[in-house]
Amino acid sequence: MEVTPDDIIPSLSNSLEIELPAKISYEKLRETIAAYVHSLIEKDFNKLISLLYRLDINETRLRFLLHNNSEANAGTIIAEMIIERQVQKIKSRREFQQRDNTISDDEKW
Repeated sequence: MEVTPDDIIPSLSNSLEIELPAKISYEKLRETIAAYVHSLIEKDFNKLISLLYRLDINETRLRFLLHNNSEANAGTIIAEMIIERQVQKIKSRREFQQRDNTISDDEKW
């Protein structure tokens, strides 16, 4: 069950409230989101916190990664987590839809 950047771009654009190109590589997607996150760190940290909460980013894991990778770009780490979370959500939805399709209409509520 492969998830491509094309699969997550619409939800990321909507969730982050930014325009993303319709076709973009994973690397370019990560760079774009990292730049956006970095700008939020500098200019509107409260909005970043709100977005991370809304996207259901694991705070404990985020703190761990930021602490243990202090030399890395925080925007890149956060961007990776945002993309990873969106991929998890898409996989979960697909799995649920597949399970739902195996239930007969008589057994559905």
